Amino acid sequence: MRVLSSASEVFPLVKTGGMADVVGALPKALSPHGVETRTLIPGYPGVLAACRDLVSVLDLPLLGEDARVLQGRHEGLDLLILDCPALYRRGGGPYLDESGTDHHDNWKRFAALSLATARIAADGIEGWRPDITHLHDWQTALAICYMRSMGLAVPAVLTIHNLAFQGQFSTEVFHALGLPASLLDVNCLEYYGDISFLKGGIALSDAVTTVSPTYAREIMTEGLGMGMEGILFTRKEALRGILNGIDQTIWDPAQDPHIPAGYDTRTLARRRENRRTVERQFGLIENDRPIVSVVSRLTWQKGIDLLAPVVPGIVDRGAKLVIFGEGDPAIAYPLLEQARQYPGQVVMHIGYSEPGAHLLHAGSDIILQPSRFEPCGLTQLYALRYGAIPVVARTGGLAETIIDANEAAMEARVATGFQFQPGSIEDLYHALDRALAAFDRPVFWRRLQSQAMKADFGWGRSAGRYAELYRELVTANTNRISTGALDRGSL
Repeated sequence: MRVLSSASEVFPLVKTGGMADVVGALPKALSPHGVETRTLIPGYPGVLAACRDLVSVLDLPLLGEDARVLQGRHEGLDLLILDCPALYRRGGGPYLDESGTDHHDNWKRFAALSLATARIAADGIEGWRPDITHLHDWQTALAICYMRSMGLAVPAVLTIHNLAFQGQFSTEVFHALGLPASLLDVNCLEYYGDISFLKGGIALSDAVTTVSPTYAREIMTEGLGMGMEGILFTRKEALRGILNGIDQTIWDPAQDPHIPAGYDTRTLARRRENRRTVERQFGLIENDRPIVSVVSRLTWQKGIDLLAPVVPGIVDRGAKLVIFGEGDPAIAYPLLEQARQYPGQVVMHIGYSEPGAHLLHAGSDIILQPSRFEPCGLTQLYALRYGAIPVVARTGGLAETIIDANEAAMEARVATGFQFQPGSIEDLYHALDRALAAFDRPVFWRRLQSQAMKADFGWGRSAGRYAELYRELVTANTNRISTGALDRGSL
């Protein structure tokens, strides 16, 4: 089976969040299931610089801009790169310019990526034509609208990695998209007087997936539906949650090139060398008290604003705190002030790097995730793999992947971390207090670490579920064609 995956980022070429990790890992995990994936991404400057031996396979004018599709491989991934200099060869990141503001033409940049996806799905490339398309988040959701407006029956799966990002733009740009006027409707693209690329994809896709079963249920509620709960409820029969996995070859504490000392469950004592490296690299006091780390975007969604009130309690317990990430300056400021107030015990590192994230997972004792909502979360899965005990809010994928270390779970030898009520500073501190108390019981702590590291959150099971979904949709589409039935999304 041939799958065209389309996304705005893919690890290791370009990454702003967990979606890139998923887009990069899933094709490799699908291969044993007989699924061949090609991944279409924009030709950002960093992508073009990193990829060698690219071959131009298709000239593809898009929305008035000259573009072409380049084909190549990079670290085991079969890539199609949309080279459109006017849209992608510029400074800044995938979504923000060098001043930190949204690129003014993001609507056009990702409409072009979506249109390119639809045209490749329709015509193929050099004898390769996909049986199904897999779109990721709002940046490629519009591909489904283009496909259906072409009358194309190729099935489409849309994965929502984070419903908070919806691709919402003024209706003034609609005429430039080249889509039928019938799609500017409350049942498709129209969204509170604007248009939403994501809503159009939800409305017309053959299947909508989220990155955990809990999140699939949560987004149909008013509290976490982000204004989309109505249309998601109408598509509930097509909605399913498939839990993310992690690439266990990249995140492997036994063979991680980013950490000074490799280890496994039998050699946990070697983590001590990684702890010392964290202390030295981040300027922490060197002692045997626990290191608590937050590896996260500094945003309201991630609950980072809840940290400042609990910092004094962490310090009073003799623990040390590292906050590692970038995001909202207003949220970061109080924590920067506390880092100045508690030198050697609180460190605020503004910025992100893969080596730094690996080191913190390998050398921290506790990884804290106070998210208000979390579609799946990968950080807690990395933490489990590395024996850094997760303390997480009880929401989305965090609730599904971490088993609270209550007495019954510990007796059953299944506990892997600590949970607390999302948004509650009091419950957050209580969970941290429980974790810090557990750290002071060495036998208990080592058992908890061992149980965490034995948890299997590789892609095997979830990739099988995606492969099963693909085959189900392709079979249904073949049957529709053979009986002369119209595709449900055709316009």
